Amino acid sequence: MKVMTEFSAPNSPQRYSHRRRGSHIWRTTVLVLGLCCSLAEAQDTVVLVGSGSSVPGPLYTRWAQEYGKRNPHIQMRYVPLGTSEGIKQIAHGSGDFGAGEVLLSSKERADEGLIELPAVLIAIVPIYNLPGVRQDLRLSGEVLASIFLGELKTWNASPIAKLNPDITLPNIPIQVVNRPPGKGSNYVFTDFLSKTSSKFRAQVGVTPSPSWPVGTAAERSSDMADKVKGQPGSIGFVELQYAVKNNISQVAVQNSAGKFVKASSQSIAAACQAAEEPRWNNFSASLTNTTGADSFPIASFTWIYLRTKSTDSARAAQLDDFLRWVYGDGQQFANQEGYTELPSPLLAALKKKVKALRE
Repeated sequence: MKVMTEFSAPNSPQRYSHRRRGSHIWRTTVLVLGLCCSLAEAQDTVVLVGSGSSVPGPLYTRWAQEYGKRNPHIQMRYVPLGTSEGIKQIAHGSGDFGAGEVLLSSKERADEGLIELPAVLIAIVPIYNLPGVRQDLRLSGEVLASIFLGELKTWNASPIAKLNPDITLPNIPIQVVNRPPGKGSNYVFTDFLSKTSSKFRAQVGVTPSPSWPVGTAAERSSDMADKVKGQPGSIGFVELQYAVKNNISQVAVQNSAGKFVKASSQSIAAACQAAEEPRWNNFSASLTNTTGADSFPIASFTWIYLRTKSTDSARAAQLDDFLRWVYGDGQQFANQEGYTELPSPLLAALKKKVKALRE
């Protein structure tokens, strides 16, 4: 298995030598390395440590519990620091893997030796709090872009009313809630909005760190759910399972076929199928705004980020064991935690990829 598991001093890679990043990288690296050391005090126990997005955080918590039952001497722990921070940490040499929803850049792949492998399927869903509105709100990508650009300011604005003729929309201000820089949900949401609104693409673009023109930020996915649930007139976006578990209304979003679709395991899997069929080997595919009448248009993979070189064969072997478990028995826990497991053809391709990595 050619996956690096060594840990290095935080100022060694040139990429992180810039002074304005130094103290933050140091503090975060100490957190991850400290967790590694404290959890592995017993000499005969290997603790794999990952860091990254809070979007799949509950799933990694469950995976840590279930994987740990197999062998008390092989454990896994996950630190939810944000997608961009997770990528920095794994590139920097801290921890065994990263996790998140941002595609790696060509520099990260070529110069820093990283790869991304799909872990499970997710959906970023627009959520809202409109007192008195019982029907499902319907919005297009263009209208969502106008809301998050601050162009639509009240809920009864004509572009929203036009898509919802059967709903009496209140004349109250739209309270936008967004995410701070470095978040994977930002990346997926801006990817969709950039595909459906040329104005959004020009003004904001596809990025984990957008300069939102309006709104207040929610640090974590759970914070987003809490803010929208507690603030009448608000709208935000969060991974599906956070909306479901908190009983928050979610938007039916217009897909590329013109159909308004709510996120579900079926509509998320349909988006993946549309992007991956017939080859099922594009591990870095964008799943937003794919074809198909049944596809939810803001679907995505959440990826595992790995280094492609290893100097510690023992830890590499344990990471290989964890990955094989993720693409085997581990998938069943995705649905149990409110995510969507990967389709069988894609799992078969990923198992071959993991095998090839250790050869």
